Amino acid sequence: MAENTEGDLNSNLLHAPYHTGDPQLDTAIGQWLRWDKNPKTKEQIENLLRNGMNKELRDRLCCRMTFGTAGLRSAMGAGFCYINDLTVIQSTQGMYKYLERCFSDFKQRGFVVGYDTRGQVTSSCSSQRLAKLTAAVLLARDVPVYLFSRYVPTPFVPYAVQKLKAVAGVMITASHNRKEDNGYKVYWETGAQITSPHDKEILKCIEECVEPWNGSWNDNLVDTSPLKRDPLQDICRRYMEDLKKICFYRELNSKTTLKFVHTSFHGVGHDYVQLAFKVFGFKPPIPVPEQKDPDPDFSTVKCPNPEEGESVLELSLRLAEKENARIVLATDPDADRLAAAELQENGSWKIFTGNELAALFGWWMFDCWKKNKSRNADVKNVYMLATTVSSKILKAIALKEGFHFEETLPGFKWIGSRIIDLLENGKEVLFAFEESIGFLCGTSVLDKDGVSAAVVVAEMASYLETMNITLKQQLVKVYEKYGYHISKTSYFLCYEPPTIKSIFERLRNFDSPKEYPKFCGTFAILHVRDITTGYDSSQPNKKSVLPVSKNSQMITFTFQNGCVATLRTSGTEPKIKYYAEMCASPDQSDTALLEEELKKLIDALIENFLQPSKNGLIWRSV
Repeated sequence: MAENTEGDLNSNLLHAPYHTGDPQLDTAIGQWLRWDKNPKTKEQIENLLRNGMNKELRDRLCCRMTFGTAGLRSAMGAGFCYINDLTVIQSTQGMYKYLERCFSDFKQRGFVVGYDTRGQVTSSCSSQRLAKLTAAVLLARDVPVYLFSRYVPTPFVPYAVQKLKAVAGVMITASHNRKEDNGYKVYWETGAQITSPHDKEILKCIEECVEPWNGSWNDNLVDTSPLKRDPLQDICRRYMEDLKKICFYRELNSKTTLKFVHTSFHGVGHDYVQLAFKVFGFKPPIPVPEQKDPDPDFSTVKCPNPEEGESVLELSLRLAEKENARIVLATDPDADRLAAAELQENGSWKIFTGNELAALFGWWMFDCWKKNKSRNADVKNVYMLATTVSSKILKAIALKEGFHFEETLPGFKWIGSRIIDLLENGKEVLFAFEESIGFLCGTSVLDKDGVSAAVVVAEMASYLETMNITLKQQLVKVYEKYGYHISKTSYFLCYEPPTIKSIFERLRNFDSPKEYPKFCGTFAILHVRDITTGYDSSQPNKKSVLPVSKNSQMITFTFQNGCVATLRTSGTEPKIKYYAEMCASPDQSDTALLEEELKKLIDALIENFLQPSKNGLIWRSV
């Protein structure tokens, strides 16, 4: 009997004309209740409707997620601006429409779908379910789908797209975001993340087909369609085989006395890092038992981001001390990023920043290239890349060693697409990175990869151990040879988009209209580059060499004292980030002095340019 009442109520809600006083909202409510077949998210909207929560309904239903850093990222829950069954179906329908337009052989080549281990009980939303619905939309349209039968690291999707010659792929993941979030990350046929104009065009296609098609909700197709294939064994085998290309000391690895602890942060990394260590000849790393298995609540960390340092690495550091292991390796929940820490002689832990690890990787990959190159190999054919907010250490190494260094806009999608250009022109790319602990050794994958990075750090550490050198000591050697590069990156939270806009507009009209600042406190500014507007004072024509990126804020200041500082907004979180680096020449070896100068400059940057108290910015909690 109770069941019927509920049914009547829902039926009345479904067919009632909505009179909220806002025609746009009334239409959106009607659409949601007609289209959503997930009882939990449907109920969330019905409850809001019953309780007259019009503002909340408007926030959820009257705006749509935009395509950000190569796809979608948002909280899970009901509404067109969140990640849920319906919005993933709509996005995939848009993808289908766009890919059908771009590829005449779409239905021969197919599409790759992977997922991580995220999930939310309250909206019965999990990465696996969203992956199945993504596959269902395409299978219903006779597209072959390579759907991984279990969770995989994010790099497996771009790798599979390339190896299987699919037209595109999607990874359902929100990487290291908070547990409430999920995402829909899109890769093009090249195996690199999509860049403009694909994102805009896909968004247009999504908006043209928002009503679910017949069959789009039919996730049974994943079990019944002959067009569904499981690429897991094949891709895992081929990926591990390709890893051998960046393994240079397998015999030495098998004999090392070093012990490694690995944490996978409740995500996908454990099994795959274990396999990678085996490929390199190592004994398996010691896993952190509490964090080894998937847990969508990330129950042992306050946020699942290894970049946050000691506070989130606590369990792995304590385990390493107990096990007498000197190196800790941490992959983020979707295993595309890597953090590393090393126990020092005095018993403290050195947690490397992304920029410091990159200095070690850059040295290592070039050293291995030199020792293993063929006789006719030309150093002028060799490239390394970094995003423009990352350390300039690779530039310093390149200048001294004779290879090429290039910068891209922030985000691995830019690195991936640039690597494709270089490879097509016969160049060799050894290493690429972004400071937020994203690394790519070699070019088997065209996205950052925490699995390969973890095992390369292990090999580097084992090799150095034979000479009684620690990673930290080697880092100092790199800086002594190529110049100290001391950097600091942090952020402020700001939930008010107009405030963020006004902070950056003030910098563009500082002392007078259209004039950028000439000083920051007492520090003289040599050059200003504004990626949002395309201005660069260091270029003869005052135009930025890097592409303009109008929908994000980013200004870089080069100071007379050799410091480079960038202020930018995050593509995936409500943050204003700052990146500051003191780039010294090899003859400047007083690190205390350099660090003091950098600290003063950052203080000036915060006080004069960001003005946190005036703008109500929330300092990053450490």
